[in-house]
Amino acid sequence: MCRWAAYLGKPLFLEEIVSAPCHSLVAQSHHAREGKTATNGDGFGVAWYGERPEPGLYRDILPAWSDPNLKSLGRQIRSPLFLAHVRASTGGATSRANCHPFAQGRWAFMHNGQIGCFDAIRRRLESGLSDALYAARQGTTDSELFFLLMLEEGLDHDTHGAVARAAARVLDAARAASVAPTFKLTAAFADGERLHAVRWASAGNPPSLYLGGFREAGRCVVSEPFDRDEPNWQPVAPGSFVTVTRDAVSISAFAPEGARLALAG
Repeated sequence: MCRWAAYLGKPLFLEEIVSAPCHSLVAQSHHAREGKTATNGDGFGVAWYGERPEPGLYRDILPAWSDPNLKSLGRQIRSPLFLAHVRASTGGATSRANCHPFAQGRWAFMHNGQIGCFDAIRRRLESGLSDALYAARQGTTDSELFFLLMLEEGLDHDTHGAVARAAARVLDAARAASVAPTFKLTAAFADGERLHAVRWASAGNPPSLYLGGFREAGRCVVSEPFDRDEPNWQPVAPGSFVTVTRDAVSISAFAPEGARLALAG
């Protein structure tokens, strides 16, 4: 499983999240405390928002701890909203196209989790994409495909509902293929103005997720706290949908639309 961190607030240099804290994302790439694997060395990526509506994107297949370009960029790029991810592959080649975050239009997305039996249901899920979104697919991961399904379900207009409907598609496809509908979904995504996160699993516990303030500058949603001595990290409960704006945080219940039907099958 992967580790990731997202930030929204006053502009910060990327390094203040990615590499500076004692348990930064770079530190988590080789010594995660709460992930399924301690090492997350199958690539990394950062998406950030600046003067244009679409995010900037930098991804590579090197481990985050070994790329000097990431350190240099982190010292120079300042942004009010960014997503950063270190990858431990659960499927798909180690390639730049398979590294998170993924970007499409004004949206950026990253995921920690897995669609079970993905090879058995991939074709069914891809067939539900429009021609334009199918053509936008660059890699081979379940995460990127789920992001495109969210867009197909109307992410621009109904953020919470689009994620719920996309998750229901996964469960329905598993039912149609007569395989166990196992899906772990801990993801973050942003549109340049708002930061969203979801934590849910069809069975068992989804990967960890925490919410907290950061140096009175803004708010973070992270896989693991940067510093255990900080008292303001709060775990996000399973079955939650989080929306962060510059002024507030809201948390609501999350469940895929149609999930009961899919699980019953």
